[in-house]
Amino acid sequence: MAQRGIREYDAKRILARHIERFSSGTVSYQGKVALVTPEQSIEALSKELPWLKTEKLTVKPDQLFGKRGKHGLLLVEVDYDEAKRWLAEKMNTEVTIGNSRGKLTHFLVQPFIELAKEYYLAFAGHRDGDYIHFSTAGGMDIEANWDKVTTVSVPIDATIENVELTPILELVRAEDRDALKNVVTALFRFYRELHFGFLEYNPFTFTDGEFLPVDTVARLDDTAQFLCSEDWGDVEFPVPFGRELRAEEQYIKQLDEKSGSSLKLTILNPQGRVWTMVAGGGASVIYADTVVDLGLGKELANYGEYSGNPTTDETYAYAKTLLELMTREKAETGKVLIIGGGIANFTDVAKTFDGIIMALEQYAAKLKEHGIKIYVRRGGPNYEAGLAKIRAAAERLGLDMAVHGPDMHMTKVVRIALTDLTEVA
Repeated sequence: MAQRGIREYDAKRILARHIERFSSGTVSYQGKVALVTPEQSIEALSKELPWLKTEKLTVKPDQLFGKRGKHGLLLVEVDYDEAKRWLAEKMNTEVTIGNSRGKLTHFLVQPFIELAKEYYLAFAGHRDGDYIHFSTAGGMDIEANWDKVTTVSVPIDATIENVELTPILELVRAEDRDALKNVVTALFRFYRELHFGFLEYNPFTFTDGEFLPVDTVARLDDTAQFLCSEDWGDVEFPVPFGRELRAEEQYIKQLDEKSGSSLKLTILNPQGRVWTMVAGGGASVIYADTVVDLGLGKELANYGEYSGNPTTDETYAYAKTLLELMTREKAETGKVLIIGGGIANFTDVAKTFDGIIMALEQYAAKLKEHGIKIYVRRGGPNYEAGLAKIRAAAERLGLDMAVHGPDMHMTKVVRIALTDLTEVA
């Protein structure tokens, strides 16, 4: 699972769309949220969302960083005109958050919530299921009050109805327990069925069956996008605050948006000696984790995937972009390229390898000049034809390449590649 952060705006928008069906009508959430950007002003939004001019508002940046109040980036209980002035002042200004510096470009606007009681609730996945974390002492100091957080685990093969929630309800007032149980149950169903990897509401309150979240942090399992795209809607996976997309990353992002397949690329270290071109979101995590486990995480140049049966042209464009990045700078001790993946269910290996071979033909001279050794490990439909094609191409082009099928374990091919790399060094 590849967990990717989403905006608070999207997390709340998705919740408003689905809360009724996950709670059978026992919990409501109005989902009054607006996203102000350089292209979408609060004035323009107010024409579609009249509550922006009639209710007291809370305004804050929505760019995947927290502690906004402590950074002076939280405006609460203000009217429309105050919010409009503050947004004009803050929009496109540069700020430093921790070790990151970047521009403020996205702001969440929502109705101000009066908190008679502050609760904390979070769901987080683990190897054997999911954790539910709950506290009656929610708020910005939750970390300092973590001893007041109660945790229960929901096994991966269990439903929320099978789990005893009494431990997290003990400190709740007796008259509120049933309502809170409904909230936790509905939100857990929402979290699990819509494939969140992490979902946190801190703080939140509820009244008369209405769920009122103040702050929300959420990460989705992006490998479930083909299952949940309709439920998620037009969700965005922003880059971390302070990090701008490189031109090549933006190019692949645009390819991905136009394709029914999945094409992802993140440059971690352009001077790195370990490059990967991996088919499949799950496989990409395994390959990257193995590189880190073997002690060469700092040499890992990129992270990404091509999956969902991309066309030959799409695979060529992806491979060409990767090879261009890889051959811009030489490393005295050489580099390795791992063209890997699991065993595909429906991706035509031979078709995608045609695209990779086209890119290898274009960059063969540079690959040899840079002393790059290539390791291939792939399985799936037409994999034998695909492996035969890429092996023949390597011989014809004079490339240093080792080709393996599904008989070679994914982590083993990484170990072999890194062993060869360290021996050269």
